[in-house]
Amino acid sequence: MASPFHAGEQWVQSRVGVREKAERIGSRMIHSVMPEQHREFFAQLPALLVAASDSEGQPFASVLCGEPGFAWSPDPGLLCVEASMQADDPIAPLLQPHSPVGLLGLEWPTRRRNRLNGRILQRDAQGFSVAVAQAFGNCPKYIQARQCHTAPRQPGQTLEGHGLANEWLGLVKQADTLFIASHSRDPEGGGADVSHRGGPQGFVELGRDGRLWMPDYSGNRLFNTLGNLVSEPRCGLLFIDFVTGDLLQLQARAEVVWPEQYAALGVSALPGAERLLALEPGHWTLRRSRLPLAFAGHDSSPFLPGTGV
Repeated sequence: MASPFHAGEQWVQSRVGVREKAERIGSRMIHSVMPEQHREFFAQLPALLVAASDSEGQPFASVLCGEPGFAWSPDPGLLCVEASMQADDPIAPLLQPHSPVGLLGLEWPTRRRNRLNGRILQRDAQGFSVAVAQAFGNCPKYIQARQCHTAPRQPGQTLEGHGLANEWLGLVKQADTLFIASHSRDPEGGGADVSHRGGPQGFVELGRDGRLWMPDYSGNRLFNTLGNLVSEPRCGLLFIDFVTGDLLQLQARAEVVWPEQYAALGVSALPGAERLLALEPGHWTLRRSRLPLAFAGHDSSPFLPGTGV
């Protein structure tokens, strides 16, 4: 049986000594079609996180919204998404037939999440359909639980630029959540992927080198995101302002930094982190008041460093 992991994922798994365990877990939990509970799960969500790459291989992350039922599965191998994308969303022109795409469904109040990676079959003015390649659940670690409801907003301006910018640095420094899109062109299991990252408020820090630094905590030990990044360091970040509905889509170049590298780079270990991720900012798009959801506070993950769990 072919491995569910490509070479980059296998390399990281081997480096941290979990290769055989990851293979056993992956063979059980990564499916080529959606289990029935996943099909029901996606159909009840008001939003989906999405990842896709441009023709040069640069990944982008975004969020698509609609009334529950806007994503539905007519059969286990297919997910249909009926969502009209905003014209200034950088990911909009990338969701074309045959393109790899990664989807993440997140139920904010319960911290439940499922991922689906595949290729777009069709797209029209109403949305697109995705042929499933991999479907699997993720643990709820580090997700801040939030109650949310639909709240139409008056769209604000769109700002663009390159590199570090005051327009968005405050949002990043206050964040407790981000989403990271990554990509692998490995013919054996490659494709697009989008993953959640969470931590204490301010867990993403601006380093003296001008890069954004964030902790990489213990997760499901499959290393889907890091496996992509070791072979293709370009990634796309999505930060959400849960109060204003602002969306920051930031291109970045990632470096996985291992503990034995800390001294040479002049960085210190962060509480609870097994390694660090350094992100060099590239082109960015800040779209004001674009998320049509309102969130009421948050319940911090009990797995965050310092909670005693």
